[in-house]
Amino acid sequence: MPTCTALIVAAGRGLRFGGDMPKQYLHLAGQPILRRTVEAFLRHPQITTVRIVIDPSFSDLYDKAVEGLDLPPPIAGGPTRQDSVLNGLEAMAGHAPDLVLIHDAARPLVDATAISDVIAALETGPAAIAATPLADTLKRGTVAGGGTIASAGTVDRTALWRALTPQGFRFAEILPAHRRAAGLNLTDDAAVAEEAGLPVTLVPSDQDNLKVTNQDDLARAEKLFLARLGDIRLGTGYDVHKFAPGDQVWLCGISVPHDAGLEGHSDADVALHALTDAILGAIGAGDIGLHFPPSDPQWKGANSAQFLNHAADLVAAKGGVIAHVDITIICERPKVGPHREAMVARVADILGLSPTRVSVKATTTEGLGFAGRREGIAAQAAATVRLPLVLE
Repeated sequence: MPTCTALIVAAGRGLRFGGDMPKQYLHLAGQPILRRTVEAFLRHPQITTVRIVIDPSFSDLYDKAVEGLDLPPPIAGGPTRQDSVLNGLEAMAGHAPDLVLIHDAARPLVDATAISDVIAALETGPAAIAATPLADTLKRGTVAGGGTIASAGTVDRTALWRALTPQGFRFAEILPAHRRAAGLNLTDDAAVAEEAGLPVTLVPSDQDNLKVTNQDDLARAEKLFLARLGDIRLGTGYDVHKFAPGDQVWLCGISVPHDAGLEGHSDADVALHALTDAILGAIGAGDIGLHFPPSDPQWKGANSAQFLNHAADLVAAKGGVIAHVDITIICERPKVGPHREAMVARVADILGLSPTRVSVKATTTEGLGFAGRREGIAAQAAATVRLPLVLE
């Protein structure tokens, strides 16, 4: 199988979108657009490596967007998209792949079929692009005011296509083509190939592979993204830890002062343990002990946030999203109320969710049972997960 690198172009500032943050770092269904795009390629079995071209002035946003993903260092972009692509290709030249797919970071809805079809087309030609035939009637008209249709202004749409991405090329041919095209200000990589005399194959693609350019595009992209996730799962989790000597307990990733600690192999965060089990249960991935055995010394005293992160990564690896989580902490003491807002914020931060999708509450057992006797703390959790619908 040929080696194939996906080159994600994320160096633009998204001026047409508006706002202070480049659009690729805005959230789509709880995760940055860039991360959604990158994950689509990381999941594809024919993609060997993913490289990303960014504006270094937004490196902090980039680091947060791709946190936890197995990626090489980003590549610094240039003043134009064409310059950024050339920078990316030059950075890859020392260990050149057989094929490269160039893709806009702002197209997060690219599907596996489009990626596969573009790669397949490169078996018989040097260049191929995802595209969709024009369906609307086209008019040529004036620009001033409301505009008017020019004489004979209806444009024949026969054989007209909308160029999308990914745009795929044999690396050995597209790099010299880009070098020769430097300064020509061409609108896409297919135009670079055409300028070099390379034939470009049109690969019919899903028209939902839209580019997020404005607020309406983002709203539409989110609706389309969630519509693909028709397999809705509910998982539950429950955990208990007894009190031990100490002066604090960890609950939902927050240190809460108390006259005792909680006994456990890790940090004994009973709430995060219950939530981790709920998420694992929703995707049929066992329980926390299966992934992080208490017999393994490497997890002694571990921060339970990494357990929750792992569960969330498994959901993302399946192409899914966590829609909502609900945690109930069961204890007489310490009081949860004063810390509830911080707990919600911390869980939301770990999972990359809006705080509106996180619920934390507490109850007592009216003095009954081990919790009522103040021997320890229990927690139960529920998690709603949306996965791509697969008909079996």
